[in-house]
Amino acid sequence: MNAVPAEFTLNAVPEIHFGPGRARSLAADLQAVVPGGEAVLLIADAALVDLGLVAPIQAQLEESGARVALYADIAGEPKARQIDAAAAAARRLGADAVVALGGGSALDIGKVAAAIARADKDAMFYALAAQPLPAEGLPAICLPTTAGTGSELSATNVFANAAGKKVWIWGQQTKPRRVILDPELTLSLPPQLTAWTGLDAFVHALEACTNRLANPGNSVTCHRALGLISGALETAVGQPGNLAARGDLLLGSALAGIGIDNCGTAVAHNISHALAGLAPVHHGLATALGLEVTLAWSVAADDGRFAAAATACGLAEGEDFAGWYSGLMDRCGVTRRLPEAFQACDAAALAAEMRAPENQPMRRATARDVTQDDIDRFAGAIMGLA
Repeated sequence: MNAVPAEFTLNAVPEIHFGPGRARSLAADLQAVVPGGEAVLLIADAALVDLGLVAPIQAQLEESGARVALYADIAGEPKARQIDAAAAAARRLGADAVVALGGGSALDIGKVAAAIARADKDAMFYALAAQPLPAEGLPAICLPTTAGTGSELSATNVFANAAGKKVWIWGQQTKPRRVILDPELTLSLPPQLTAWTGLDAFVHALEACTNRLANPGNSVTCHRALGLISGALETAVGQPGNLAARGDLLLGSALAGIGIDNCGTAVAHNISHALAGLAPVHHGLATALGLEVTLAWSVAADDGRFAAAATACGLAEGEDFAGWYSGLMDRCGVTRRLPEAFQACDAAALAAEMRAPENQPMRRATARDVTQDDIDRFAGAIMGLA
Protein backbone atom coordinates (compact mmCIF):
# COMPACT_ATOMS: atom_id res chain seq x y z
CA MET A 1 0.00 0.00 0.00
CA ASN A 2 1.30 3.47 -0.86
CA ALA A 3 1.98 5.84 2.02
CA VAL A 4 -0.41 8.71 2.59
CA PRO A 5 1.14 11.82 0.97
CA ALA A 6 2.43 14.40 3.41
CA GLU A 7 0.88 17.86 3.35
CA PHE A 8 2.88 20.73 1.93
CA THR A 9 2.36 24.29 0.74
CA LEU A 10 3.97 26.05 -2.21
CA ASN A 11 4.30 29.83 -2.29
CA ALA A 12 3.03 32.05 -5.07
CA VAL A 13 5.42 32.69 -7.97
CA PRO A 14 5.60 36.12 -9.65
CA GLU A 15 4.78 36.33 -13.33
CA ILE A 16 7.87 35.21 -15.27
CA HIS A 17 8.87 36.17 -18.81
CA PHE A 18 11.90 34.42 -20.34
CA GLY A 19 13.77 34.96 -23.57
CA PRO A 20 16.88 36.44 -25.18
CA GLY A 21 16.26 40.14 -25.76
CA ARG A 22 13.15 40.09 -23.57
CA ALA A 23 14.37 43.15 -21.61
CA ARG A 24 13.78 45.30 -24.68
CA SER A 25 10.05 45.10 -23.92
CA LEU A 26 10.42 46.55 -20.43
CA ALA A 27 8.38 49.68 -21.17
CA ALA A 28 5.40 47.48 -22.07
CA ASP A 29 5.98 45.45 -18.91
CA LEU A 30 5.80 48.62 -16.85
CA GLN A 31 2.44 49.56 -18.34
CA ALA A 32 1.14 46.03 -17.80
CA VAL A 33 2.13 46.13 -14.14
CA VAL A 34 1.15 49.76 -13.47
CA PRO A 35 -1.24 51.02 -16.17
CA GLY A 36 -0.62 54.73 -16.59
CA GLY A 37 2.46 54.62 -14.37
CA GLU A 38 4.79 57.51 -15.16
CA ALA A 39 7.42 57.71 -12.41
CA VAL A 40 9.94 54.87 -12.09
CA LEU A 41 12.81 54.38 -9.69
CA LEU A 42 15.47 52.34 -11.51
CA ILE A 43 17.78 50.53 -9.09
CA ALA A 44 20.96 49.01 -10.50
CA ASP A 45 24.44 47.82 -9.59
CA ALA A 46 27.06 50.53 -10.06
CA ALA A 47 29.16 48.15 -12.18
CA LEU A 48 26.31 47.80 -14.65
CA VAL A 49 26.29 51.57 -15.16
CA ASP A 50 29.98 51.42 -16.06
CA LEU A 51 29.38 48.46 -18.39
CA GLY A 52 26.71 50.38 -20.27
CA LEU A 53 23.86 48.00 -19.42
CA VAL A 54 21.78 50.56 -17.54
CA ALA A 55 21.64 53.35 -20.11
CA PRO A 56 19.57 51.40 -22.70
CA ILE A 57 17.10 50.34 -20.03
CA GLN A 58 16.72 53.88 -18.75
CA ALA A 59 16.44 55.28 -22.29
CA GLN A 60 13.74 52.77 -23.19
CA LEU A 61 11.65 53.79 -20.19
CA GLU A 62 12.16 57.51 -20.84
CA GLU A 63 11.31 57.17 -24.52
CA SER A 64 7.99 55.61 -23.49
CA GLY A 65 7.20 58.77 -21.49
CA ALA A 66 8.28 57.67 -18.01
CA ARG A 67 10.09 59.92 -15.53
CA VAL A 68 13.05 57.89 -14.35
CA ALA A 69 15.32 58.38 -11.34
CA LEU A 70 18.38 56.14 -11.02
CA TYR A 71 19.75 54.79 -7.74
CA ALA A 72 23.02 52.95 -8.37
CA ASP A 73 25.08 53.35 -5.20
CA ILE A 74 25.38 49.57 -4.96
CA ALA A 75 28.58 47.53 -4.80
CA GLY A 76 29.25 44.34 -2.87
CA GLU A 77 26.76 42.85 -0.45
CA PRO A 78 23.52 44.81 0.18
CA LYS A 79 23.32 47.11 3.20
CA ALA A 80 20.47 48.56 5.23
CA ARG A 81 21.55 52.12 4.45
CA GLN A 82 21.26 51.40 0.72
CA ILE A 83 17.72 50.13 1.13
CA ASP A 84 16.84 53.25 3.09
CA ALA A 85 18.43 55.52 0.48
CA ALA A 86 16.59 53.78 -2.34
CA ALA A 87 13.26 53.98 -0.51
CA ALA A 88 13.86 57.68 0.14
CA ALA A 89 14.60 58.19 -3.56
CA ALA A 90 11.31 56.51 -4.45
CA ARG A 91 9.43 58.81 -2.07
CA ARG A 92 11.09 61.95 -3.48
CA LEU A 93 10.21 60.89 -6.99
CA GLY A 94 6.66 59.96 -6.12
CA ALA A 95 7.42 56.65 -7.81
CA ASP A 96 4.66 54.52 -9.25
CA ALA A 97 6.95 51.50 -9.55
CA VAL A 98 10.46 50.20 -8.94
CA VAL A 99 12.58 48.43 -11.55
CA ALA A 100 15.52 46.48 -10.11
CA LEU A 101 18.34 45.51 -12.47
CA GLY A 102 21.40 43.57 -11.40
CA GLY A 103 22.64 40.76 -9.19
CA GLY A 104 21.26 39.70 -5.85
CA SER A 105 22.31 42.90 -4.10
CA ALA A 106 20.40 45.22 -6.44
CA LEU A 107 17.40 42.91 -6.48
CA ASP A 108 17.19 42.59 -2.69
CA ILE A 109 17.62 46.34 -2.26
CA GLY A 110 15.01 47.05 -4.90
CA LYS A 111 12.48 44.57 -3.53
CA VAL A 112 12.68 45.79 0.06
CA ALA A 113 12.81 49.47 -0.93
CA ALA A 114 9.64 48.97 -2.96
CA ALA A 115 7.97 47.18 -0.07
CA ILE A 116 8.67 49.95 2.48
CA ALA A 117 8.63 53.06 0.27
CA ARG A 118 5.04 53.99 1.12
CA ALA A 119 5.78 53.88 4.86
CA ASP A 120 8.05 56.11 6.94
CA LYS A 121 10.17 53.49 8.72
CA ASP A 122 13.66 52.32 7.78
CA ALA A 123 14.69 48.78 6.83
CA MET A 124 15.93 47.81 10.29
CA PHE A 125 12.47 48.52 11.71
CA TYR A 126 11.32 45.38 9.87
CA ALA A 127 14.51 43.28 10.07
CA LEU A 128 14.35 39.79 11.59
CA ALA A 129 10.53 40.02 11.60
CA ALA A 130 10.60 42.63 14.37
CA GLN A 131 7.57 44.30 12.75
CA PRO A 132 5.22 43.26 9.95
CA LEU A 133 5.89 44.78 6.55
CA PRO A 134 3.51 47.44 5.24
CA ALA A 135 0.41 45.93 3.69
CA GLU A 136 0.94 47.78 0.44
CA GLY A 137 4.20 48.76 -1.22
CA LEU A 138 5.20 49.85 -4.69
CA PRO A 139 4.96 47.27 -7.50
CA ALA A 140 8.36 46.06 -8.66
CA ILE A 141 9.84 44.46 -11.75
CA CYS A 142 13.09 42.49 -11.42
CA LEU A 143 15.65 41.84 -14.16
CA PRO A 144 18.52 39.64 -12.90
CA THR A 145 21.89 40.07 -14.61
CA THR A 146 23.54 37.15 -12.81
CA ALA A 147 22.45 33.54 -12.60
CA GLY A 148 22.94 32.92 -8.91
CA THR A 149 20.84 34.28 -6.09
CA GLY A 150 17.34 33.63 -7.44
CA SER A 151 16.36 36.70 -5.41
CA GLU A 152 13.86 37.70 -8.08
CA LEU A 153 11.64 34.78 -7.01
CA SER A 154 12.27 34.72 -3.27
CA ALA A 155 10.52 36.39 -0.36
CA THR A 156 13.76 36.36 1.64
CA ASN A 157 16.03 39.40 1.42
CA VAL A 158 19.44 39.41 3.11
CA PHE A 159 21.48 42.52 3.90
CA ALA A 160 23.99 43.87 6.39
CA ASN A 161 23.10 46.10 9.32
CA ALA A 162 25.22 49.05 10.46
CA ALA A 163 27.54 46.69 12.35
CA GLY A 164 28.14 44.61 9.23
CA LYS A 165 26.12 41.61 10.45
CA LYS A 166 23.79 39.88 8.02
CA VAL A 167 20.10 40.20 8.81
CA TRP A 168 17.02 39.49 6.74
CA ILE A 169 13.56 40.71 5.87
CA TRP A 170 11.07 38.08 4.84
CA GLY A 171 7.64 38.62 3.36
CA GLN A 172 5.57 37.80 0.32
CA GLN A 173 5.07 41.58 0.04
CA THR A 174 8.67 41.87 -1.16
CA LYS A 175 8.15 39.73 -4.25
CA PRO A 176 8.03 41.61 -7.55
CA ARG A 177 4.95 41.69 -9.73
CA ARG A 178 6.90 40.56 -12.78
CA VAL A 179 10.28 38.91 -13.45
CA ILE A 180 12.14 39.32 -16.74
CA LEU A 181 14.69 36.57 -17.43
CA ASP A 182 16.82 37.73 -20.35
CA PRO A 183 20.01 35.67 -20.79
CA GLU A 184 21.52 38.47 -22.90
CA LEU A 185 21.78 40.53 -19.70
CA THR A 186 24.17 37.93 -18.24
CA LEU A 187 26.64 37.80 -21.14
CA SER A 188 28.99 40.40 -19.64
CA LEU A 189 29.47 38.47 -16.38
CA PRO A 190 33.15 37.42 -16.21
CA PRO A 191 34.10 33.74 -15.81
CA GLN A 192 34.97 33.91 -12.11
CA LEU A 193 31.67 35.54 -11.17
CA THR A 194 29.81 33.18 -13.50
CA ALA A 195 31.32 30.29 -11.57
CA TRP A 196 30.67 31.74 -8.12
CA THR A 197 27.08 32.77 -8.82
CA GLY A 198 26.30 29.55 -10.66
CA LEU A 199 27.55 27.45 -7.76
CA ASP A 200 25.46 29.58 -5.40
CA ALA A 201 22.37 28.70 -7.44
CA PHE A 202 23.40 25.04 -7.43
CA VAL A 203 23.63 25.03 -3.63
CA HIS A 204 20.23 26.73 -3.37
CA ALA A 205 18.60 23.96 -5.39
CA LEU A 206 20.49 21.19 -3.59
CA GLU A 207 19.82 22.38 -0.06
CA ALA A 208 16.15 23.12 -0.77
CA CYS A 209 15.49 19.54 -1.90
CA THR A 210 17.61 17.76 0.72
CA ASN A 211 16.97 19.61 4.00
CA ARG A 212 14.38 18.80 6.67
CA LEU A 213 11.83 21.14 5.10
CA ALA A 214 12.00 19.58 1.61
CA ASN A 215 8.73 18.43 0.06
CA PRO A 216 7.86 16.52 -3.12
CA GLY A 217 6.17 19.46 -4.79
CA ASN A 218 9.21 21.69 -4.41
CA SER A 219 11.82 19.02 -5.08
CA VAL A 220 10.61 18.59 -8.66
CA THR A 221 11.54 22.23 -9.30
CA CYS A 222 14.88 21.86 -7.51
CA HIS A 223 15.83 18.75 -9.45
CA ARG A 224 15.16 20.53 -12.72
CA ALA A 225 17.33 23.41 -11.50
CA LEU A 226 20.15 21.01 -10.62
CA GLY A 227 20.02 19.46 -14.07
CA LEU A 228 20.10 22.81 -15.84
CA ILE A 229 22.91 24.28 -13.73
CA SER A 230 25.11 21.18 -13.70
CA GLY A 231 24.72 20.86 -17.46
CA ALA A 232 25.48 24.48 -18.30
CA LEU A 233 27.84 25.96 -15.74
CA GLU A 234 31.14 24.68 -17.11
CA THR A 235 30.19 25.78 -20.62
CA ALA A 236 29.11 29.24 -19.49
CA VAL A 237 32.40 29.71 -17.63
CA GLY A 238 34.52 28.53 -20.54
CA GLN A 239 32.40 30.08 -23.32
CA PRO A 240 30.99 33.33 -21.87
CA GLY A 241 29.16 34.17 -25.11
CA ASN A 242 27.28 30.86 -25.26
CA LEU A 243 23.69 32.12 -25.06
CA ALA A 244 22.17 28.66 -24.69
CA ALA A 245 24.31 27.92 -21.63
CA ARG A 246 23.58 31.37 -20.21
CA GLY A 247 19.88 30.75 -20.68
CA ASP A 248 19.99 27.38 -18.93
CA LEU A 249 21.91 28.90 -16.03
CA LEU A 250 19.49 31.81 -15.70
CA LEU A 251 16.45 29.55 -15.74
CA GLY A 252 18.12 27.11 -13.34
CA SER A 253 18.93 29.95 -10.97
CA ALA A 254 15.32 31.17 -11.07
CA LEU A 255 13.98 27.68 -10.35
CA ALA A 256 16.48 27.36 -7.49
CA GLY A 257 15.13 30.67 -6.18
CA ILE A 258 11.66 29.14 -6.11
CA GLY A 259 13.20 26.21 -4.29
CA ILE A 260 14.67 28.20 -1.42
CA ASP A 261 11.57 30.39 -1.26
CA ASN A 262 9.62 27.29 -0.30
CA CYS A 263 12.08 25.19 1.66
CA GLY A 264 15.06 27.34 2.60
CA THR A 265 18.70 26.32 2.82
CA ALA A 266 20.97 24.39 5.18
CA VAL A 267 24.46 24.07 6.60
CA ALA A 268 26.42 25.41 3.61
CA HIS A 269 24.51 28.66 3.96
CA ASN A 270 25.03 28.63 7.72
CA ILE A 271 28.75 28.67 6.93
CA SER A 272 28.55 31.35 4.21
CA HIS A 273 26.45 33.69 6.34
CA ALA A 274 28.84 33.14 9.25
CA LEU A 275 31.81 33.99 7.02
CA ALA A 276 30.12 37.22 5.98
CA GLY A 277 29.79 38.11 9.65
CA LEU A 278 33.58 38.08 9.97
CA ALA A 279 34.78 39.86 6.81
CA PRO A 280 33.66 40.74 3.28
CA VAL A 281 33.44 37.73 0.96
CA HIS A 282 31.46 37.01 -2.18
CA HIS A 283 28.39 35.05 -1.13
CA GLY A 284 28.65 32.61 -4.02
CA LEU A 285 32.26 31.71 -3.24
CA ALA A 286 31.53 31.35 0.47
CA THR A 287 28.54 29.10 -0.18
CA ALA A 288 30.42 26.98 -2.71
CA LEU A 289 33.21 26.41 -0.19
CA GLY A 290 30.67 25.66 2.53
CA LEU A 291 29.08 22.93 0.43
CA GLU A 292 32.40 21.33 -0.48
CA VAL A 293 33.37 21.07 3.20
CA THR A 294 30.03 19.52 4.23
CA LEU A 295 28.77 17.50 1.25
CA ALA A 296 30.46 14.16 1.98
CA TRP A 297 29.31 14.44 5.61
CA SER A 298 25.73 15.05 4.47
CA VAL A 299 25.71 12.20 1.95
CA ALA A 300 27.04 9.78 4.59
CA ALA A 301 23.67 9.98 6.38
CA ASP A 302 21.51 10.22 3.26
CA ASP A 303 17.91 9.04 3.42
CA GLY A 304 17.59 9.10 -0.36
CA ARG A 305 17.29 12.84 -0.96
CA PHE A 306 20.91 13.32 -1.96
CA ALA A 307 20.74 10.24 -4.16
CA ALA A 308 17.76 11.75 -5.98
CA ALA A 309 19.62 15.05 -6.34
CA ALA A 310 22.67 13.22 -7.68
CA THR A 311 20.48 11.51 -10.26
CA ALA A 312 19.20 14.93 -11.34
CA CYS A 313 22.83 15.86 -12.03
CA GLY A 314 23.35 12.75 -14.15
CA LEU A 315 25.23 10.73 -11.52
CA ALA A 316 24.71 7.03 -10.96
CA GLU A 317 25.25 6.98 -7.19
CA GLY A 318 24.77 9.43 -4.34
CA GLU A 319 28.20 8.40 -3.04
CA ASP A 320 29.72 10.00 -6.15
CA PHE A 321 28.27 13.40 -5.31
CA ALA A 322 31.05 14.94 -3.23
CA GLY A 323 33.84 13.99 -5.62
CA TRP A 324 31.82 15.10 -8.63
CA TYR A 325 31.07 18.47 -7.02
CA SER A 326 34.73 19.10 -6.23
CA GLY A 327 35.53 18.24 -9.83
CA LEU A 328 32.93 20.74 -11.03
CA MET A 329 34.60 23.43 -8.94
CA ASP A 330 37.96 22.46 -10.48
CA ARG A 331 36.59 22.57 -14.03
CA CYS A 332 35.11 26.00 -13.37
CA GLY A 333 38.45 27.33 -12.13
CA VAL A 334 37.36 28.00 -8.55
CA THR A 335 40.28 28.77 -6.25
CA ARG A 336 39.74 27.55 -2.70
CA ARG A 337 40.98 30.67 -0.96
CA LEU A 338 39.27 33.17 1.33
CA PRO A 339 40.00 36.90 0.92
CA GLU A 340 43.04 38.28 2.71
CA ALA A 341 40.90 39.91 5.42
CA PHE A 342 40.19 36.45 6.87
CA GLN A 343 43.83 36.02 7.87
CA ALA A 344 42.95 38.08 10.94
CA CYS A 345 40.24 35.56 11.93
CA ASP A 346 40.42 32.06 13.35
CA ALA A 347 38.26 28.94 13.46
CA ALA A 348 36.85 29.82 16.88
CA ALA A 349 35.53 33.12 15.55
CA LEU A 350 33.85 31.41 12.61
CA ALA A 351 32.37 28.72 14.85
CA ALA A 352 30.91 31.43 17.08
CA GLU A 353 29.27 33.06 14.06
CA MET A 354 27.89 29.69 12.95
CA ARG A 355 26.29 29.37 16.39
CA ALA A 356 24.85 32.92 16.30
CA PRO A 357 21.04 33.06 16.68
CA GLU A 358 20.45 34.56 13.23
CA ASN A 359 22.20 31.55 11.62
CA GLN A 360 20.35 28.83 13.55
CA PRO A 361 17.42 28.38 11.11
CA MET A 362 19.88 27.09 8.48
CA ARG A 363 21.56 24.81 11.01
CA ARG A 364 18.21 23.42 12.20
CA ALA A 365 16.98 22.84 8.65
CA THR A 366 19.97 20.65 7.77
CA ALA A 367 18.83 17.06 7.24
CA ARG A 368 21.57 15.70 9.50
CA ASP A 369 21.95 17.06 13.04
CA VAL A 370 24.79 19.59 13.12
CA THR A 371 26.55 18.99 16.43
CA GLN A 372 28.88 21.34 18.25
CA ASP A 373 31.80 19.14 17.19
CA ASP A 374 30.61 19.34 13.57
CA ILE A 375 30.61 23.13 13.75
CA ASP A 376 34.15 23.20 15.12
CA ARG A 377 35.36 20.78 12.45
CA PHE A 378 33.70 22.63 9.57
CA ALA A 379 34.99 25.98 10.86
CA GLY A 380 38.52 24.59 11.04
CA ALA A 381 38.35 23.27 7.49
CA ILE A 382 37.04 26.58 6.12
CA MET A 383 39.53 28.75 8.00
CA GLY A 384 42.30 26.55 6.66
CA LEU A 385 41.58 28.32 3.36
CA ALA A 386 42.46 31.76 4.74
